Amino acid sequence: MSKKEGQQPESGADVADDNLQRSAEDLEHLIDADSPEAEATKQLQAERDELEDNYLRAAAEIKNMSSRFKKEREQLARYDGQKVITAILPSLDNLERALATEVSDPAAEQLKQGVSMVANHLQQALKEAGVSEVEAAGATFDPTIHQAVQTVPADDEHPADTVAQVLQKGYRLHDRVLRPAMVVVAK
Repeated sequence: MSKKEGQQPESGADVADDNLQRSAEDLEHLIDADSPEAEATKQLQAERDELEDNYLRAAAEIKNMSSRFKKEREQLARYDGQKVITAILPSLDNLERALATEVSDPAAEQLKQGVSMVANHLQQALKEAGVSEVEAAGATFDPTIHQAVQTVPADDEHPADTVAQVLQKGYRLHDRVLRPAMVVVAK
């Protein structure tokens, strides 16, 4: 290009704008419907759009899977030890039955005191693990946490649909029932 007299040299911004305008014109020419390159360009654009859509779907699926796996890991950690706790509960029941017996002999009293210490220690360990006792005595019967094994007629002391007697304690781990309470229900 020859410079005309009196014309200032083009700045970098002017050159960039000029190149951008020429590139846009070239693209318009390629996209022109009568041009043979236009069909190839449209096909490439369609393939690009499809690949982009597939990529976005895959990224969303990976995010969902990651979220689901994280939730599952948290649940596994929250209820870790459920089988062991369920296996220990009958032993706790037996310790409580042993404590309910009356003793008069001093040696038996010492033995009972030792059993009491073991039972207290076991109850404390279960409490620290998130195990709690299902409330039953005098409560309204709830089939999700109580298992009715017998019914008795309702009276003034035990209105209808309330727990009249607890035959075996029930336990839950956090919000999950490990073992429902076996109860007698007033009807």
